[in-house]
Amino acid sequence: MSGVAVSLADLVRGAAAEARRLASAFPGAGRKDDLPWRVIAAFDADVRGHVERDRRIEDERDRVLIASVTLAETSPEAEADAVDRARRHLVRAIDYLEETVLRFGIVNRAAARLGYGEAGAPVAPPPGDGPARA
Repeated sequence: MSGVAVSLADLVRGAAAEARRLASAFPGAGRKDDLPWRVIAAFDADVRGHVERDRRIEDERDRVLIASVTLAETSPEAEADAVDRARRHLVRAIDYLEETVLRFGIVNRAAARLGYGEAGAPVAPPPGDGPARA
């Protein structure tokens, strides 16, 4: 073990980065039917069960699933612009999900037991409240 504490915010950012990587790589790797679940897998595994339920977060998760289905169903024969547009839409949805969890997410007791923060605390400090980032 590295000894470096991992916060829930770090897990959120990591899940979003993985989802963006999958969106960028599509259709190169994997089947189109798997894309929606692969895109959301890290979020569901690492984040969803560690934040208090919040309709805003669930709505943004649904938007990611819908956008990933749209990208997956975009025909390979479609114009490159159509695929790029669907990919950009998915990346924006991922960005909004990440931002929503960081902005509104509350650490739950399960996450606190794992050392991801204090139960009832925000996932990320409000802008201007945390240490300055380089």
